[in-house]
Amino acid sequence: MSARRVPSGPGRVPARRAVPPFDPELGVVLAALGEEAREPLTPENLAARQERDAASRPRPTAEELRADGRFEVTEFRVPGPPGGPEVTLVSARPSGLVGPLPLLYYLHGGAMVMGNAWSVLPRILSEWALPLELAVISVEYRLAPLARYPQPLEDCYAGLVWAAGHAAALDIDADRIVVAGKSAGGGLAAALALLARDRGGPGLLGQLLLCPMLDDRGSTFSSHQMTGLGMWDLTSHTTAWQALLGDRYGDPDLPPYAAPARATDLSGLPPAYVEVGSAEMFRDEDVAYANAIWQAGGRAELHVWPGACHGFDGLAPRAALSRDARDARTRWLRRLLAQSGGTGADGRQA
Repeated sequence: MSARRVPSGPGRVPARRAVPPFDPELGVVLAALGEEAREPLTPENLAARQERDAASRPRPTAEELRADGRFEVTEFRVPGPPGGPEVTLVSARPSGLVGPLPLLYYLHGGAMVMGNAWSVLPRILSEWALPLELAVISVEYRLAPLARYPQPLEDCYAGLVWAAGHAAALDIDADRIVVAGKSAGGGLAAALALLARDRGGPGLLGQLLLCPMLDDRGSTFSSHQMTGLGMWDLTSHTTAWQALLGDRYGDPDLPPYAAPARATDLSGLPPAYVEVGSAEMFRDEDVAYANAIWQAGGRAELHVWPGACHGFDGLAPRAALSRDARDARTRWLRRLLAQSGGTGADGRQA
C-alpha cells in the first residue's frame, strides 16, 4: 500500500487536547474491552485481522435467518459490473406479506476490509423489516485490498440495478428503495446515492447513513481529537483508506464516489438520515456532509449522539443511548415511508 499521507492542515489539535466524554454506560463497556479489541488497524496486522474477523464474525445460514418461518430468505448471484464477478445478494422479508414492499438495500460495515452480508441481517430483520414491513437486500461486495476502488462500489451498484430491474419478481416497489449502511457501509450508501443520481440509475427514496466513513483525508478536527480513543482512530482510518485506494490514496482529484466528502455538488439527492457520535473521529466529516446537503437545498436529518463512540449501539445495545438511537432511526424510516404512501405493520398510515 502507498505510504503517501495527506497533510492534516487545520484539523490538527494540540498535544494536550480536550475531548468530549464518553457516555457513562458506553465508557464502562469500552473500559472492559481488552487491548486486542481496541488495537488499531495497521498495514502490518491487516491480513491477520481479516482472518480473525472472517473466523469470528457470525455468518448465519439462510435457514437460520428464516427464524422458524418468520422470514422468507433467498440468496441470489446476479451479474456484477462489467468485467467483474457475480455479486451475491441476500434477500429477506417477513413471511406472508403481500407486496410490493419497500426495499432497504443494505451495505455492511467493516472498514471496507472486513464484514459480510449475512451477519447484519438478524438485527435489521427484527428492528426494521418486521415493524415497518420492509423487504431487505444485503450485499456481499468485494473487500479491500484485494478489491480496490471502484470495485466494491460497482458491486453495490450492479446489485442495486439488478434489484430495481427485477422488482416485480422480487415483489418490491422500485419507487421505494432506501439505501442504508453503517460505517464503511454508510460511506458506500452515500456514494451509491451520488452514483445513481449521476448515472441516471434507480431512483432512491432515501439514504440511511449511520456513522458513515466519508472522508479519506484525515484532516478534520475530530479525526485528530479522538485518535487513540474509542474503537476507531486515525491510524485505523488511514490503513483502511490506503487498502481501498492503493496508489490513489492522497490523490487531490479523487472522485466523490470514492470518498463522498469530496463531493462539491450534493443537489438532487434523496433525503438523508445522518447519525454519528460526539466522541468519535467521524463526527466532523459527517456533520459537514449533512450541512452540505442543506446548503445544496436538500433534506437531511442529523443526529449527533452525546458521548457516543464509533459503533456504540453494537458495543452496548442495551444502553439508553443505543435504544434512543435505534428508535430515532426507525421513526425516520417510518416517516419516510409514510410520505411515500406506505402503511405501518398495524395497517395505519406509517
